[in-house]
Amino acid sequence: MSGAVDAALAAADSAARAARVLVRPVSGLAELAALDGMLAGIWQGADRDVLLTTDLLRALAKSGNYVAGAFDGDTLVGGAVAFFAAPAERELHSHIAGVAAGAAGRSVGFALKQHQRAWALQRGIGTISWTFDPLVARNAYFNLGKLAATPTEYLTNFYGSMHDRINGDDDSDRLLVCWDLAAPAVVSAGAGEPRRCVRPPTATVALSRSPSGAPVPGSLRGRTLLVAVPPDVETLRRDAPGAAKDWRLALRDTLSALLADRARFAGFDRDGWYVLTRDPEEHAR
Repeated sequence: MSGAVDAALAAADSAARAARVLVRPVSGLAELAALDGMLAGIWQGADRDVLLTTDLLRALAKSGNYVAGAFDGDTLVGGAVAFFAAPAERELHSHIAGVAAGAAGRSVGFALKQHQRAWALQRGIGTISWTFDPLVARNAYFNLGKLAATPTEYLTNFYGSMHDRINGDDDSDRLLVCWDLAAPAVVSAGAGEPRRCVRPPTATVALSRSPSGAPVPGSLRGRTLLVAVPPDVETLRRDAPGAAKDWRLALRDTLSALLADRARFAGFDRDGWYVLTRDPEEHAR
């Protein structure tokens, strides 16, 4: 395990240097308040209120959970919060991670996740889980490609109505992902080699986009299946909420049905398509 920890620490250090930040745990009241305020600004905008509360962050940090910030000099530009999940002290659940708008485009989020991975491996933790909105293409590529995490479950309206500036009034459907911290693909991703995803030309299209950008259901039969998402669902939520809801329902129906029929995620490509596969024996059923 020591070799894996050393490699993870080196990957975290490299990612932080590339993003021009220092990532470290935070536990003091002033820094915890700053972290809560920064996260609230991301999700709630100018009318921000507390998001997690300083006292909750203080308790999580004191009890040994993961509470970390990314600093550009003295300025907090990103942060992440995770807590232990069952089985106790063998898995970590990453509840929230965010990067301030002024630090966008610098791979601060990647540096945070690599720090979180090294922190977990140092403590004998082999897996980190978290959820993300499967409609957000850039997050799907970040999680499945840049980090090489694997979705394991579709969660319908998981958090209920959130009514923040990111989610709006949309249902909070999520994909639960599992990050196997020592898996070869994850190790390679940490070293800067994202998991590649190729769409086979013979794959079955389970959900596509019309010329106007609307979801178009296809066939759910096939060994390799393609599932599209809109290029920018966040703009759709603002400018065409009805179209965003159509995509939510179409993606929910498609992915839920495929996962129930034992299809598994192979990746997400840069053009906005999930690729799922079935084992040959499952395809033959």
